[in-house]
Amino acid sequence: MIDLNGKNLERFCAGDHFFVGCNYWASHAGTAMWRNWDEEIVAADFRTLAEHRIEVLRVFPLWPDFQPIHEISGYAQRGAEVRFAEAPLPDTPAGRAGMSGEMLERFRRLTELADAAGLKLVVGLLTGWMSGRMHVPPALERRNVLTDPFAIRWELRFVDHFVRSFRESPAIVAWDLGNECNRMAELASVDEAWCWSRIISSAIRVVDPGRPVVSGMHSLVVESSNRHYWTISDQAETTDILTTHPYPLFTPRMSMDVVNTMRNAFHATTETRLYGDIGGVPAFVEEAGSLGPGLSSDDRAALYLRNLLWNALAHDCRGVLWWCAHDQSELPQAPYDWNSIERELGLLRPGYHPKPVMKVFSEFSRRLEELQLHHLPVFRRDAVVLLSHDQDSWTVAHAAWLLAKQAGFDVEFQKADQPLKPASLYLLPSIRGTRVIDRRRYFELLARVRDGATLAVTGDGGILQPFASKFGVEVDYLAAATAPLVVSNRDLYFECPGEFLQKLRNIDAEVLAVDADGDPACTLRACGAGKLIYLNAPLEYSAGRTPRMFMPGAPEFYRVYRMAAAAAGIRRIVTSGNPFVTMTEHREAPDQLRVLAVNNLPETVEIIPEIAAGWQLVSVDGGEVPTGNQLRVRGNDALVLTLRNNSPNLNEPR
Repeated sequence: MIDLNGKNLERFCAGDHFFVGCNYWASHAGTAMWRNWDEEIVAADFRTLAEHRIEVLRVFPLWPDFQPIHEISGYAQRGAEVRFAEAPLPDTPAGRAGMSGEMLERFRRLTELADAAGLKLVVGLLTGWMSGRMHVPPALERRNVLTDPFAIRWELRFVDHFVRSFRESPAIVAWDLGNECNRMAELASVDEAWCWSRIISSAIRVVDPGRPVVSGMHSLVVESSNRHYWTISDQAETTDILTTHPYPLFTPRMSMDVVNTMRNAFHATTETRLYGDIGGVPAFVEEAGSLGPGLSSDDRAALYLRNLLWNALAHDCRGVLWWCAHDQSELPQAPYDWNSIERELGLLRPGYHPKPVMKVFSEFSRRLEELQLHHLPVFRRDAVVLLSHDQDSWTVAHAAWLLAKQAGFDVEFQKADQPLKPASLYLLPSIRGTRVIDRRRYFELLARVRDGATLAVTGDGGILQPFASKFGVEVDYLAAATAPLVVSNRDLYFECPGEFLQKLRNIDAEVLAVDADGDPACTLRACGAGKLIYLNAPLEYSAGRTPRMFMPGAPEFYRVYRMAAAAAGIRRIVTSGNPFVTMTEHREAPDQLRVLAVNNLPETVEIIPEIAAGWQLVSVDGGEVPTGNQLRVRGNDALVLTLRNNSPNLNEPR
């Protein structure tokens, strides 16, 4: 079990214990649990969850229940006083904060019950938005709670008093700003989002500097736009830990494929690594779920969860919390009355009957203990994906991640305007528009190439300058595409749909593939000690927008990434030989390696891994190695491989 008491509280999400858990509302009442408090039911809920190896709960002091303030108006409806309905606020610390002493005592009992059950709590402080409904104190209704000074004043009083009241609780491991606070109001600028997040985070830290502040947001963006103002970088600057809420239905391009196939098996992992990499802080999966039987059967949801868990563990995603603990199918209040998908999302049915997803959590936790996997060394990464301006960052990033996984290597994300991370291979995918990368960063990138790195660029009508003098090809013309671009050579053929047709003329590059007219489609040119590769097709954007692109029988776009990795000299210690069985390398000692081999398909597959010279497979899931290294991986499941190098010179692939 997770042990984060006392002086070790700051270790939550530090990477030394992969945790599993869920979001919690009481089984009998859902969001009405504080008004309809039943301590015996909460205690039974906690005991049952702990028996199924749940470790962490995210809990919510519903805002209007805990701060039930009304604004009493005077002349011309001008605010005259804040009260509890008709009663003046008591002359106590809780009263001056507008807080209900009764609700605070109920929350205290909840923390004690959690501690008794061995459960740890992430507390979502300002829970105004929940499952499609707003919950705010009567005094703040119809106000913009993210910008209105009156609202922020009372929010700060809430946070100060609540955190001060419970900072000694051993059950609480982190303070969450609140549930998806970026849904609580419209903002006019990215600055307003930064200021609100900074103000609330600072208020928490003043009272309790020992616990991390968790973002609690969803759907952050790489860059702000006219519609989105909550960016990854700003949330990383103002909080300690970022969170993802990766539901397929609500994320662009994710509901195109069956939930337990490769696109969705990596959704949570890609998004969490995108946030963590760009933000430079830990990130974890704070809410995950298939959104009920209307979208996925219980059995298929369980397979989806199993695949998600193994990929999250393998790629340093720190932990996974399911939405949510209990079905809420019998509750009459909104949002359950409004929205059908909010009713059957639990790990447990009424009467504490476990669903297949609960059984997956229990089985996964047991395997982590048996194989001593709660902490793995951070996985090896070979390349950096540079997300440029003017592109659909999420679609491009997720497709780039998947293509790299299929090609047999792992990537790290960064924005094109951030300082360059070291790598032997840089990927600049599906560049678009006239501001791809700032001049200073572009020249820094070319300097890395001259020093020996490889840069692979794929085009979506984007403009790089200088281009011809570096890549050895020039643009003849750019026009609207009327058919998919053909990419072919002796060993490769695929068609890539796109908005633009870019025609190239070769100057002095090596042509790796041609288009339907025999003109260059993919080229390579030396640049100092390194190499420049260019493909005039939006490989990632096209793959990300096309259903079934990451299932058997789809065009093999990943082979372009495999060519780029070969040009960069990337060689892994072990590869699966199957684009749907992905592997991560975790170095435990110079001569010992753990590898997680994950099957991202529903069907069982057999593989014989390709192993570098000098290395030997010595165990599979802690047991013996099958004859001939022939491995059988269940659908949406994983094997844990241990390899050892007995060579005195430790033959090291790059």
